[in-house]
Amino acid sequence: MGVTYGGYLKLDELLSLQKPLSEGPEHDETLFIVVHQVYELWFKELLHELDYLKKKLADKDIPRALHTLKRVLTILKVVVAQIDVLETMTPLEFLTFRARLESGSGFQSWQFRELEFTLGAKNSASLQRYPEGSPARRALERRMAEPTVWDAFLQFLAGHGFPVPKEVLARDVSRPIEASPALHPMLIQVYRTDPMAASICERMVDLDEGFQEWRYRHVKMVERTIGTKQGTGGSAGAAYLKTTLDKPFFPDLWAIRSEL
Repeated sequence: MGVTYGGYLKLDELLSLQKPLSEGPEHDETLFIVVHQVYELWFKELLHELDYLKKKLADKDIPRALHTLKRVLTILKVVVAQIDVLETMTPLEFLTFRARLESGSGFQSWQFRELEFTLGAKNSASLQRYPEGSPARRALERRMAEPTVWDAFLQFLAGHGFPVPKEVLARDVSRPIEASPALHPMLIQVYRTDPMAASICERMVDLDEGFQEWRYRHVKMVERTIGTKQGTGGSAGAAYLKTTLDKPFFPDLWAIRSEL
């Protein structure tokens, strides 16, 4: 018969992966599982696209880099919109199966940690949450050692003749991105002299803003569902999530707004 829709998408396997733990099972647990599985699929695609973006920046392929950024931003809109679906579940409906989650928590999503690492928010303490030699630990160790999207962007600008400080280009890529005022004159020059490179700067800001929007909506969703209760898996719930707000991946692109 050749390739079929169900065979190509492995639908028999895919549709067998939603296995509620509650008795009955509780009606809303299926929604909870599906939304979070879809999140992980989008995280996989975002990592795929960000790796491609780094390659296109290295190739100095501005049109494909901009196209890839547009795709990433569109996916982020979908990711944020999924919170609307989760918010159709009331606190009491969540409580019907919450205890079944035991130590399970979105805090343990290693693909989201990979996204943070890829965008520059590297944290070696995150590695300790996963057993040595596990697929999650190996994936994060690889991301820890790789240049970030920001590093790829600065190499792209240097390749276009902009005076990126050597100490920034030679930084330890296993460290988190930190603000560097030495970059500001160069970034202002980009905005004033190179519209195409400036367009990439603006899409990078959009990317940063998109993740901040996702974090904010996530906080509010948790607050309206469990209030100030401790999160599953022992996390601090909304209190912890609030600490992640207003921490941009690319601080220098925000800082120069007051200098242009």
